[in-house]
Amino acid sequence: MSKNTEENINRSMDQNIEKISEKYMERAIELAKKGKGAVNPNPLVGAVIVKKGRIIGEGYHQKYGEFHAERNAFASLKESAEGATLYVTLSPCCHHGKQPPCTDAIIENKIKKVVIGSFDPNPLVGKKSVETLKKAGIEVVEGFLKEKCDSLNDVFFKYITKKRPYVVMKYAMTLDGKIATKTGESKWISGEKSRAYVHKLRNKYKGIMVGIGTVLADNPILNCRLKNQKVRNPIRIICDSKLQIPLDCNIVKTAKEQETIIAFANDKLPEGWIVNKKNEENKGENKEEIIKEKISSLQEKGIRLINLFSEKGKIDLVKLMQYLADDGIDGILLEGGGTLNDSAMASNIVDEIVAFVAPKIFGGKSLSPVIGEGVEKVSQAYPLELKEIQQVGEDLKISYKVKNNM
Repeated sequence: MSKNTEENINRSMDQNIEKISEKYMERAIELAKKGKGAVNPNPLVGAVIVKKGRIIGEGYHQKYGEFHAERNAFASLKESAEGATLYVTLSPCCHHGKQPPCTDAIIENKIKKVVIGSFDPNPLVGKKSVETLKKAGIEVVEGFLKEKCDSLNDVFFKYITKKRPYVVMKYAMTLDGKIATKTGESKWISGEKSRAYVHKLRNKYKGIMVGIGTVLADNPILNCRLKNQKVRNPIRIICDSKLQIPLDCNIVKTAKEQETIIAFANDKLPEGWIVNKKNEENKGENKEEIIKEKISSLQEKGIRLINLFSEKGKIDLVKLMQYLADDGIDGILLEGGGTLNDSAMASNIVDEIVAFVAPKIFGGKSLSPVIGEGVEKVSQAYPLELKEIQQVGEDLKISYKVKNNM
């Protein structure tokens, strides 16, 4: 056999092995996605155990506080995993948290090789897990299908590295960029399949944020409705600078069933002041002067309020993001109108934009997704990077990353 022939055979074998390996990691990615809406603020993780060309075990992180993907995969085994290869979408944990280290389970089950997709930026994990596995004599491959694995956990990576929620601005518009007719009518711009997709997003992100304009115009509930699927309603965050929210609106009426936070801006009240009957810090002098009738009525309905005013007399969205992150809210779906969207972009809190573009034209001077004063020069535009284009029914779903936050 010639040297060139042997090299071609080896190259072909390597390509086949990699193609087969991709199949197993793709399966792990598919499994990881099943945890959407249930694992926050933990990451989405899937794991597949392969022995002699067969999948002998698989699992995913199903719920926050419960077993991680690797341990669920080991629990599914019907035979020994000794000498097998583990494909996992994120670095296995190596520390004691709500669950024991997954590296211990990998070593105990005598896994021969571990193929890892994403690097876990959590300082408790980092490179420690790989070092632990290698010290135990386990072969480790890192960064396999990294881009696809990374895309599972945009929310987790932002929350861990910057201690801020990952914010997705979502809106539906016509092909000429309108979110309502000249009379303000907006139901429905997008199609039925697009509206159903939005409920998947509501299930994925822990919080949903709108402005008071949306509440007054649409009287929404902002819950999650998916057929034949157990869902989690997002925590509602209402930006209402002047506390205009009606006491008889759907948000207020359902506040005891679905957690609700109202952020407002009042420079006559202490900055960062949180209105909550259970918050002992609110006791003290002038309390009777601070708690007005409406605030009392809202908290009676089960609503949490926080006062965060900026120099412009509006809600300080940066401080709001810090407050929400400290409260464990790692991801937010922003379904605001043009005013709140403009403030969010100006505050540099938006990480991703998801636009549903409907095959319709309204014309005229009706509302657009982002209003405000706008930029003076093309060079001042907010820079975006295309993430995905997908057809949903008759609409196009276009996703962009905001470059300033990448």
